[in-house]
Amino acid sequence: MKENGSRKQGAPSPCAACKLLRRRCAQDCVFAPYFPADEPQKFANVHKVFGASNVNKMLQELPEHQRGDAVSSMVYEANARVRDPVYGCVGAISSLQQQIDVLQTQLALAQAEVVHLRVRQTASFSNHGLSPASPTNSGSPSSKFMGSQARPIFDMDMMVDHTSLGLGESMWSC
Repeated sequence: MKENGSRKQGAPSPCAACKLLRRRCAQDCVFAPYFPADEPQKFANVHKVFGASNVNKMLQELPEHQRGDAVSSMVYEANARVRDPVYGCVGAISSLQQQIDVLQTQLALAQAEVVHLRVRQTASFSNHGLSPASPTNSGSPSSKFMGSQARPIFDMDMMVDHTSLGLGESMWSC
């Protein structure tokens, strides 16, 4: 039994585009280099969004060295349109932009928290008569009050009061 009466054995299979369009794949098929037979969904999405005729026209109007990039862009846009028929790529870009905005806000809050902690630490050192550069100042008034049971200066409460910053809770909590 022959596999395909019209095809010779060992002949290359048609590209995904010609297979989907149910036509004979010519030797000079414009789709063949970009839509191989083993990736049928790639052309199916492009065909669904742009139409085979329009893709053919676009590819033939471009120089050969730009066709690969054009096909890559069409495949990306077609896949985005299949996932999100209304917004397509713009939806993906918008989502990424929102993520950037959220991350920039989180970064600004983290930087503000660092500044707040540094200010609070500096104020704490000055309240105890210590300089931040030398936390074990033996002549300080705090060392006289502590007596022989000296506690390290870093035992102080270093928590940020997020309610005073208008944050509600720490950005690090989940």
